Amino acid sequence: MKELFKAGFFWFACTLVSIQVVAAQPAIQGCSSENSVGNTQTLHCGAGITIIAEQGARFTVQGERKGRLEGVELDGKALLIEVPAKSGGNGFQVITPQAIAAVRGTKWAVDVAGDKTSVFVVNGRVSVGRRTGTHVVVLGSGEGVDVEPGAPLTVKRWAAARVSALMARLGQ
Repeated sequence: MKELFKAGFFWFACTLVSIQVVAAQPAIQGCSSENSVGNTQTLHCGAGITIIAEQGARFTVQGERKGRLEGVELDGKALLIEVPAKSGGNGFQVITPQAIAAVRGTKWAVDVAGDKTSVFVVNGRVSVGRRTGTHVVVLGSGEGVDVEPGAPLTVKRWAAARVSALMARLGQ
C-alpha cells in the first residue's frame, strides 16, 4: 500500500458509525439521509460527498475531518460514491475485506460479495490495492477490477451488461 500513501492517500483512526441499510437510518453526523430509487439510501455529506447504498449494504463511516468524511469500511453489498475534486484536498477511501480503493475526486462503485471486492469507476480515477501487499492499480472511467484471493489485479473495461446490473442495484 506504499503507493497509496505516497500518492497522498492516508487512513486515519477515527470515530466509527456502523450502518446497515435495511430501512431509513438515523442521521450520521455531517450527513443527511434520504430513501431513494429502488430501495437504496442516499447520504449527502459534508464537502459534497454522496454515498448511495444498496439495500442490505453493511458499511461503517470513518470519521469526519474539517467537515469532510475520510472514508467508509464496506463489509457487504454495494455503494456508489461521488467525491468532488478538491485542490490539495483530503483523499477518500473505501476499505473492504480484500481491498482499499482511494480517490481524490470521482464517482465510483464498490461491491463486496463473499471473498471478492469489485471496484468500477464511472468517471475520474481510483487507486485500488489489496489490504495486504503493495501492488496498486489505477482505474479510469469505464474500468473495473476484481480483487479476490490468489488472482492478479487486472484492470478491465467492464461490459455494458455488468455495469448496468451494478448500477441498477444502486438505483442508477
